[in-house]
Amino acid sequence: MDFTYPPEAEAFRAEFRAWLDEHLTDDGRGDGSYSMEMGPDQIERLRTWNHLLAEARYAAIAWPEAYGGRGAGVMEQVVFAEEMHRAGAPGTLNPIGLSNIAPAIIEHGTDEQRRSLLPRMLTGDDIWCQGFSEPDAGSDLASLKTRAVIDGDCFVVNGQKTWNTLGHVAHYCELLVRTNPDVPKHRGISCLLVDLSLPGIEVRPLTTITGEHEFSEIFFTDVRVPADALLGPINEGWRVAMTTLTYERGTVANLHLGLRATILELVDEAAARGLDRDPVVRQKLARVYLEGELLKLLSERAISSALRGDAPGPESSIAKLVWSEATQHLGETAGEVLGFEANTGRWGRDRVSMRSLTIAGGTTQVNKNVLARRVLGLPRGT
Repeated sequence: MDFTYPPEAEAFRAEFRAWLDEHLTDDGRGDGSYSMEMGPDQIERLRTWNHLLAEARYAAIAWPEAYGGRGAGVMEQVVFAEEMHRAGAPGTLNPIGLSNIAPAIIEHGTDEQRRSLLPRMLTGDDIWCQGFSEPDAGSDLASLKTRAVIDGDCFVVNGQKTWNTLGHVAHYCELLVRTNPDVPKHRGISCLLVDLSLPGIEVRPLTTITGEHEFSEIFFTDVRVPADALLGPINEGWRVAMTTLTYERGTVANLHLGLRATILELVDEAAARGLDRDPVVRQKLARVYLEGELLKLLSERAISSALRGDAPGPESSIAKLVWSEATQHLGETAGEVLGFEANTGRWGRDRVSMRSLTIAGGTTQVNKNVLARRVLGLPRGT
């Protein structure tokens, strides 16, 4: 593994750190990229910050320069994440659109789609969500049943999507639909870029166990979507979806930053209470600390592979698996260190939320199956 910061990455670090020091106010630090209970005031604060990032070409540094990015390489992207975390800077208002959906539009979209959609996505004036999962098509995404039938110059869409992050505040949705039910399931899917203000669309926020509204359900009833909203060729939406999911999984490489910082907070809290002298507590803290360092190592390994120009491998599945399980172990350890205090406030909320992380973004079982087949070469189960 070769993980070093080349001179150009360090030059970018100095430039970006100076920009953050100049433009990030104390009031803006720690505001978060998006809040589960994001109200109008926070949306406007984050949109103002998003505009500043976009004007300086920091909102989406990996985008090509022609679309408002910097064409940044892998190490510049790593440096960007590190500096944002160091400064406690809020992210963009539109993280799913910028990181996941935009690359699919850039790769598969028409000139008109790129021209009309990307600028407002970049500034946060339009927020995007993904319409992928359904009640009976989550991990087995290709089993989706939402239908789109061509009628003149429109697709008529009927169906239901669920677990749509930011769906309750989104303006657009990257929507996977079945356009041909008579072919193998992966081959009959198309991708539409849908304006959520169209008649026949109903968005219902979902309340999670933490009492927040991160996700929504979206219902489509005879929604007429213009034919020019098709992203990529008809019936080739699976290829478009894989582009989106590749970039989604690629963000896993930065997850260690937040996890390791939270682990150190718990270690400091245990020390302040004198609990670090307890050999049992010390062993549990050591376990989660080492899991955090393992995640960092896995991330650096994935980055090194990308720097060599290797095709994406199973590294993101391994990192996601370690991250989700280590985060749950952290919550369990916090309960033992803090006692009843871990059931309230920030820790109380996080400990409940952590239970979802072996499901969200690819279940632990799916990730283990990926690793079993692609790394260990095991046969499919019968």
